[in-house]
Formats: sequence, structure tokens, C-alpha cells
Amino acid sequence: MDCRPPDDRLPEELPVLALREFVAFPYMVLPLFVARERSIAAIEEAMKGDRLVLLVAQRNPETLDPDPDDLHRVGTVAMVMRSMRLPDGRLKVLVQGLGKARIDSVIEHHESTWVRASAIDGDGDGEGADDWTVEGEALTRAVRTRVEELLPLKNLPPEVLSITTNVQNPGRLADLVASNLRLRLEEAQEVLEIADPIARLGKVDTLLKRELEVSSRQADYQTGAEAPPTESTRDHREAFLREQLREIQNELGEVDPRADEFDEYRLKVEEALLPDETREEAMRQLRRLERMHPDGPEAQVVRNYLDWVVELPWDRCSPDQLDLDQAREILNADHAHLSIVKDRILEFLGVRKLRDDSRGPVLCFAGPPGVGKTSLGRSIARSMGREFVRVSLGGVRDEAEIRGHRRTYVGALPGRIIQGLKQAGTSNPVMMLDELDKLGNDFRGDPSAALLEVLDPEQNKDFSDHFLNTPFDLSKVLFIATANMLEPIPAPLRDRMEVIRLSGYTPEEKSEITTQFLIPRQIEEHGMASEQLSFTKTAITSLCSEYTHEAGVRNLERQVAAICRKVARKRAEGDESKAVINNKSLDKLLGPPPFKSDYAAEEPDVGLVNGLAWTEAGGEVLSLEANLSRGRGLILTGQLGDVMKESGQTALSFVRSIFAEIGVDEREFGRQQVHVHVPAGATPKDGPSAGVAIATAIASLATGTAVRSDIAMTGEVTLRGRVLPVGGVREKALAALRSGITTIVIPESNVADLREIPKELKKRLEFVPVKHMREVLDQVLVSPLEWRAKQRPSLAVSAGASTGGGLAAQARADATGD
Repeated sequence: MDCRPPDDRLPEELPVLALREFVAFPYMVLPLFVARERSIAAIEEAMKGDRLVLLVAQRNPETLDPDPDDLHRVGTVAMVMRSMRLPDGRLKVLVQGLGKARIDSVIEHHESTWVRASAIDGDGDGEGADDWTVEGEALTRAVRTRVEELLPLKNLPPEVLSITTNVQNPGRLADLVASNLRLRLEEAQEVLEIADPIARLGKVDTLLKRELEVSSRQADYQTGAEAPPTESTRDHREAFLREQLREIQNELGEVDPRADEFDEYRLKVEEALLPDETREEAMRQLRRLERMHPDGPEAQVVRNYLDWVVELPWDRCSPDQLDLDQAREILNADHAHLSIVKDRILEFLGVRKLRDDSRGPVLCFAGPPGVGKTSLGRSIARSMGREFVRVSLGGVRDEAEIRGHRRTYVGALPGRIIQGLKQAGTSNPVMMLDELDKLGNDFRGDPSAALLEVLDPEQNKDFSDHFLNTPFDLSKVLFIATANMLEPIPAPLRDRMEVIRLSGYTPEEKSEITTQFLIPRQIEEHGMASEQLSFTKTAITSLCSEYTHEAGVRNLERQVAAICRKVARKRAEGDESKAVINNKSLDKLLGPPPFKSDYAAEEPDVGLVNGLAWTEAGGEVLSLEANLSRGRGLILTGQLGDVMKESGQTALSFVRSIFAEIGVDEREFGRQQVHVHVPAGATPKDGPSAGVAIATAIASLATGTAVRSDIAMTGEVTLRGRVLPVGGVREKALAALRSGITTIVIPESNVADLREIPKELKKRLEFVPVKHMREVLDQVLVSPLEWRAKQRPSLAVSAGASTGGGLAAQARADATGD
């Protein structure tokens, strides 16, 4: 895009800034140091107006105070982008060339020189296609080829090649190449004054030919008949020449103030023990930095790169301490229960002890929030004597967050993996990839695909970060991932990991964790001693069952912290008495209990079913409600996903298929609309485990029979009534127990999953395995009188209620009107 002002926008008068030793071309961004009084005045006057100034080269660079006759007639109009006064009185300015202009007349001001100038169109009438000619295309290709050949001979910046590749306009290409060719002042001015773009590009092509021939001959003279130098001799020769250059500069009084910076970088590169490929890249970037202007944006990018390279732990490792007894003590001290998880971690460490180079699987701790996934990673790092780094992946959508940004702009950084290694300071930390299931993807790439290379032991030995542009060995890093749900993780990434599930805690386990861990930690964090605050057992039980309703202990710790905070305030106000927290104190400090602990006290109702769901927060009890109204078909509400909607349709089809068996008039039922609702409509719900509950609710409506409220169920149903297995049995059992439900209907195929449930939990729950929906209906459908008879036997005698028969007996009673 052409950013110069058109002819009608060029100011009538422009201040002139005389250049002594070079010619400024359009599109160049130049840092300048201005010392002469007339030049300083020109910059200051330009800053007061439209910031435009005319950059004109002097005919004789030795002239200290040039007159207008000492200046060339063609220059470059530039915009002053930034100006800063230095302590020695000079101005440091940054200008950008906009377009060419010819001086028409000179206007002498008291402090500076001003001119009237007219703009020169040096690019032609268009940008590329409209001005295409065979001659222009041929010259453009020839110039690009010669620039590519000249790059290694003249040590030109590699950006020049990308610029020539992208610029199509012959005039603009000529200016850009000439500005980077380091021409003599007379030659550069000659190129600037050629208005015709094709002719100007032809002149640049001629200069390129000459420069290429001279540089090639110079390279031949330097190499001569010498044998190819080894890396050692090349380093010695470079050091010798650099020392000679430093001595010459000292004698001339031209010491480069940046020399110390370069020497420091060179020393850091040598001390960092970099791999050969990385060391060569670092030295190449350092040589580029030495040729750059110190204030240019590209110089800052190179400095940032060198800082990262020399600070990364390329060859720094922490020794492993694989004492299994000590590891067991640390795990037990940091976490209560979780015996299966601890055994798997000890097995993992045992293999590492027997074989140091064992890579082993990547462990993934999956479970609801607050069950200790992240703290387990810290315990593993502590037991191995390694550094621990946590990399949060929640909400990451840009692939560059994993692979790093390319060094094309100021502010580019390596990816989070390399940043974590720098934070750890060693090349073998325990790195926890937290919230793996919260990764996203968009037009910027797929971060989960980048993680495939990170977690694959066959690939991560040569992990390539875009910022470093050289391989980094990640095979020494012990990666551990965490997730709430496994389903959002892509299958190829999930295949890289071994999943260890953390389901949640029973009320007894929560009470023990509260007593051993949460209360002592919160008392200490609130500046108190254990003698100043205590909790009774009943208060701890109430906290676990009535004030929190979760699979983990995160909210439980918040409640304990709230109590400690209130007690600490009283002590700060002068109350020195010991605080004893009991049930009465809980009501006073935290208010009434927000959760009911006993759902089974409610009586059965028609169309009301306790279903069990598995969410990222653990298991939950869902009270499904069904009702009949005038109309036809099935309505499902409660923000249900596609899978749950299909389960509802399947359940309705099955119930319709057994109408004759349960004594329901299909015609009468077909004239009514079935509405099934899952409460908490603001929460999205999906999954295949609600089919049994929905079928039970519809069957309850069809027969007018209530559903037991002391029983919960899970399972998927087919069109023929078979009950299929589901996942998350342990989490669902814990949710039922938290709600006071002790009988759970599960698919018979899930009986093997009961081995994951602790023995003390099994004693408090009754599991009813079923194969078919008929078994479910016989277990859960019951008349209200029969329910009361089971709760109070004396009432059954007085009411004459039947105590058996299940669905079949109820259907017969409905059919006979009994």
C-alpha cells in the first residue's frame, strides 16, 4: 500500500534535513542522530506541524554547514515518527520515507532551510498487473535472482530476499534493493533521480551485476587454494580477527559501545553448552545483531532470541531420588485414601528406578474438581527430587501457545512447554499439563495436534519450537496430564496417555481429610494455633454432608476457611477464648445448611424418577419429571444434548411396545402428549445413561403407578428393552449416597465395575443389577399404599394394601378395576 502523500497533499513548504553520508529512499525506516543546529530546528518545526521533512543528500559530505547550493535537487519526503532529546543536546529521531520530491525553490528561514517542492511519481501509475510489461517482468526476475546470489557474499539481511519476493512494482523494487545495497553516495543519488521505474530498475540491475562480480572475485581471493577450515580453526581465526579489530578501534578512538554486549552474549553462548545446531544458529544471529542498528525493531527481536537461548536448561538436569519408601511416605502425608492411584504411582517410580532410561506412559489423572489431581503431581515431583512446573491449558486455542511464535515481530515468545522448562531451570522437570480437556481450536490451529508431538516419546526427542527454530530434547521431561472429562480429549491424544481415574470421596473419607489436612492447614494460614480452635466430630460430619455437595473437597475447604476467618477476626478484636465449633456454631457462622441429606423421606409420585448422571464435577442425582397433556408425541426439555434426546425417543418406543403387557390402552395414550423434563435447565446435559430413567418415568405415567423415591437408576435402554452398560458407576454411587439414596439399579454388565467401590461404601449401598427394562419396572413401580406399608407395616394391615406383585400385579389390578 502506497503511504506517501499525493501531489495535491504535499505541503507548499517543507523543512530540509541535510544528510551527509547516505541517500534516503522511499519506504525506508531510518534512525538518525541530528546534531547541527539548522537540522535540529528543521525537526522541531516539522514536529509542530504535519511532521513532514525533506531528506536531501549533500553534494560534499565534508561540508559542515551546507548552503542550498550544496544540496542535491531530488530528495525523499519523510514522516518523523519519533523524536527524543539526548543528554548531549542531539536529537535521536526515527523517520520513514514516503515518496520522492524535487526542490523547486528555496525559502531561507532564520533558523532552518525551507523549500517548495513537487512530488515525483517514481512507481508508475499502478501496483503490478496494470503496468505489466515483458521488459519489467524480465528485469524483476533478474534482480531477484541476483539478490539471492548476493546474500551470502555480502552478508545482507535475509529479509531483503523476502522483500524482493513480495514487491511487484518495478520502481518500488528498485528503491528497496538500492537502499540495502550500500552504494556509494553518487550512485545512490543517481538511482534516486531516475523517474522512470523500468529505467531505474535497469540501473539497479547493472549495479547488482557489478557488485556480484566483485564479491565473487573477493571470495575467491580470500579462499584461494587453502584447505577448508575446521570449526576449531575458524573459531580461532574469528577470535584473532576480532581482537585485532578491537585494538585498531582503540587506537582510532572508535570503540563500539556495544562491543561489551556482544562479548557478553558470546561468552553466554559458550557457557550454555548448546547442541551444535543451536550453537551455530545462536552465533549466526549474534553476527546479524552486530551488523544491525542498535535501536531497530529487528535488533530487539534478535536480543530476545539470544536471551532465551542462553537461559534455557539445555544440559542441566536434577538427579532423581527414587526411594520408594520415601515416596510412599510423601504420598501418604500429602493425600488421604486414593490407594489405587498411589499404588500405580509407586509402580511407575519402581520401573524408573530399575531402568533409568525408561520413558513409560504419560499419566493422565481424570476426575472431578477438588479431588487432588494437581497436588498428586506435586507429590510425584517431590518424591523424585525434581522441579515441578504446571502448564495451564484451559482456554488455549492458538497452536503457537504450544509450538511457539515465529520470530517475525517484536514480542514473539516460545511456546508454553519451552517457557515451563525455563521456569523450572532443568531439562527433566515434572511438567503437569493441567485442564487438558479444556483445549480449544480455531483458525489459528489445533493445540491438541501440537501436543501429539510433545507427548510422543518417539518424537519429543527432537521437539521443534517455532521461536527457537532448533530441536529441543523433551524426552527427559516427565509429563502428567489432568482432565475433568475424557470425552473432549481427541482420541489420538488420549491414546498417548494412561488414564487414572479419581472418582471422588465418600462422606467418611471427607471427614477424615477435613480432620487431618484441611482444618490444620486453614488454622495455620489464618495465623492461629491448633489449641485456639477445634471442631467436634458432629460439626465435621455436618460440614461434609449438609454444607457441601461435591465429589472433591474444594468447597469443603472454603467452608472451613470461612469459619477460621470469622474466628480469627474475633481473636483480632481481643477475644482470647478457645473456639469450639459444633452444629450450633455452624448454624451461627455459616447459616442454615443449604443441602438436604435425605431424599428418601419423600413419598413416591407418578412420573418422578431419580436418575444418575456423570458430569465433569462428579456424579449427580437428577430428578426426572414426566407429565401427560393433550396433544401427541414426546417433548424433552432441560437443555438436553442429542444423545439424551435419542434415548428419550427410544424409551418411548419401548414402552409403547409393552402396552398390551402392562394393560394400557394404546389409542387413549396415543392421544396424549408426553413431556419429560430434567431440572436445572440452565445446565447442558448429555450422555447415554438416562434411557432407563426416562423409560421408567413414561411407564409410570402410562400405568398411573408411582416410582419409589428411595431408589436411583442408571443405564441405557434399547428398542427391545435391553439395558446396556454405562460409565461412571463409582461417581454415581457416591452421588446417590450424598443424597441419602441407598438402592441403585445398574446394568448387569456393570457389576464388574463395583470392584472399584470401597468395601465400606458397598456395605451402605444395595446394587440391583438388571438385564431388561421389565426387571427395572418390577423393582421400582409401586402404589403409594404399598410404599407406606413398607415404611410402616401397621398401616398396611389397616389399609389392606398388597405387599407384592410388582408391575404385573399392579397391571392386573388396573385391568380388573380392583
